[in-house]
Amino acid sequence: MTIFEAVILAIVEGITEFLPVSSTGHMIITSSLMGIAEDDFTKTFTVAIQFGAILSVVVLYWKRFFKTVNFYLKLFIGFIPAAAIGFLFGDEIDAMLENVTVVAIALILGGIVLLFIDKIFGKDEEKDIDSTDIITYKNSFLIGVFQCLAVIPGVSRSAATIIGGLTQKLTRKTAAEFSFFLAVPTMFAATAYSLFLKEIEEGPNAGTHAYELLLSSNSNIICFIIGNIVAFIIALIAMRSFVTFLTKHGFKLFGYYRIIVGSIILILLALGVDLKVV
Repeated sequence: MTIFEAVILAIVEGITEFLPVSSTGHMIITSSLMGIAEDDFTKTFTVAIQFGAILSVVVLYWKRFFKTVNFYLKLFIGFIPAAAIGFLFGDEIDAMLENVTVVAIALILGGIVLLFIDKIFGKDEEKDIDSTDIITYKNSFLIGVFQCLAVIPGVSRSAATIIGGLTQKLTRKTAAEFSFFLAVPTMFAATAYSLFLKEIEEGPNAGTHAYELLLSSNSNIICFIIGNIVAFIIALIAMRSFVTFLTKHGFKLFGYYRIIVGSIILILLALGVDLKVV
């Protein structure tokens, strides 16, 4: 992987991780078009740069993360359902992650859902205060249950949790921000597992841990550092812009966008393009 390729992937990660558009689908298209999807380091890199995205949430909302213990309890409760599903059905989830068609279909179906979300939940928009202080433990758990839908690649963790928040009568802004917060323990656990516990199963580096591949050369280390810095900066911008846009315009544009991206993936597959899940 070149530094240029690392920067491109980091930009895509930073933009898509917290938007309801599925970062997985975008990573598939981007890495495949650059011809690096099958490389072991690419797979490791796309996981590793999530640390930069996670840090951006903590920095942007640092006052929330150093406010009360109650805040962390809510995040922990919201994290439990996805953690349980991941532990119990890890092999089945990995199998779905290898199926690009599943990603494309999930993108399209999720896009169709987003086209109608504003009409379904718009009437509740004024019933809430834009503050995570009003989120109860029950709200946190139920939003965490919705997050479990994101084990299906292409669904989008952000989309699932924001919709989950809307079902609890939160405003778009509050639902989006809690989605960001819940991403921290969820993404951290998933990233740490992928890097330090799960072994690489394919290619010349089979049997090694992902973090060993990251540290195997100066080039890899430089790409890792630059990638996290870029993902951090872009994610900061994306989150701030997303909350503003979502509050004013809703989900419809994201719905159309998901349908277009999912359709592009299906068309590429039909044309015989070898797309890989990184």
